[in-house]
Amino acid sequence: MTKRAILFLFLLSVPLSTRGPGAVAQDSLHVNVVLVQLSVAITDSKGNYVSDLKPDDFAIYEDSIAEKTATFEEGSDITHPRGKIGASDDSLFAKTAEVPEESNAGLRAVGANVFILFDTSNYMYSGFVFAQDAIADFVRSLEGVNRVALYSYSRNLSRVTSLTPDRSQVLRGVRTTVAGDDAALYNSLLLTVKDAAPLMGRKAIVVFSNGPDNASVVPPEDVAELAQSTGTIIYMISTRQAQDEPISTAVFERMSKATGGKAYFARNWKDEQQAFASIRDDLGHLYSMSYYPQPNPNRGWRTITVKLLGKNMQHYHVRTRTGYRLLQTQAIARDVSSVDSAPAPKP
Repeated sequence: MTKRAILFLFLLSVPLSTRGPGAVAQDSLHVNVVLVQLSVAITDSKGNYVSDLKPDDFAIYEDSIAEKTATFEEGSDITHPRGKIGASDDSLFAKTAEVPEESNAGLRAVGANVFILFDTSNYMYSGFVFAQDAIADFVRSLEGVNRVALYSYSRNLSRVTSLTPDRSQVLRGVRTTVAGDDAALYNSLLLTVKDAAPLMGRKAIVVFSNGPDNASVVPPEDVAELAQSTGTIIYMISTRQAQDEPISTAVFERMSKATGGKAYFARNWKDEQQAFASIRDDLGHLYSMSYYPQPNPNRGWRTITVKLLGKNMQHYHVRTRTGYRLLQTQAIARDVSSVDSAPAPKP
């Protein structure tokens, strides 16, 4: 197949960049102020989630520079305000608002947004109906999630249902999906990350894949880096055919781990149900926190480290994204074959 070069300008700051009074928001990636968002899972030595931690229990470092927590949220709790929106460092994202220093209101909790990316390629033919059932059960069971979107992919990405609080609309979308041809997973996942990028709060992509990628020209490393840099968690549920492909297995594990998510490999429908239940449980136990980066001369990749304070917490395990890259004027150019360029849903 003939490949055509498409230039992807993933201009990720759009209206979320915070500027001075009277500034006009432009659809470009010139980021002036950034609220770096983190979703953090804390588990004990047995893998059980640790709840009821407070902001003072955490220490955040960016390139070994100590950071001050701006917002903090556990589950659906209201954030604990620290700091002010409107700092002046170049970084990732900021909400277009200002909180007066004397205000105790802080930022309200914005909940979670979940994108489900469903493999409808020819890899899925034999288990298509069972996959639809598993996804439908997952959608019904989601609690503490504000909005859900359903996307599907084969050679192209299909935005079946845009982000919505209406679960019935998503369920109807699940039932209307149809099987396609080749699987361009990384192309489609990159576009899904782009759609999630401007959203505030917890945001996750749950990928249900039944086979390896055989049609993308976007490398998975680009997808992982974009997800890390936008604070988007990626969960991968891979069924038998993908697991039998060692390269795909390794890529899925690296990508999910780098973004603070998990990879699951299901051999049967029961494993699929357990994987979805685990993701639902994980989303319900994530701590959400954010910070405005301290002055940092590093204009490239910035490493993020989250630690727990106190001797009795040293044995706990911390899982979150490993860092981000400043995205000003960044453009990703690749030889892409049949990548869906439909308009992204409005956040």
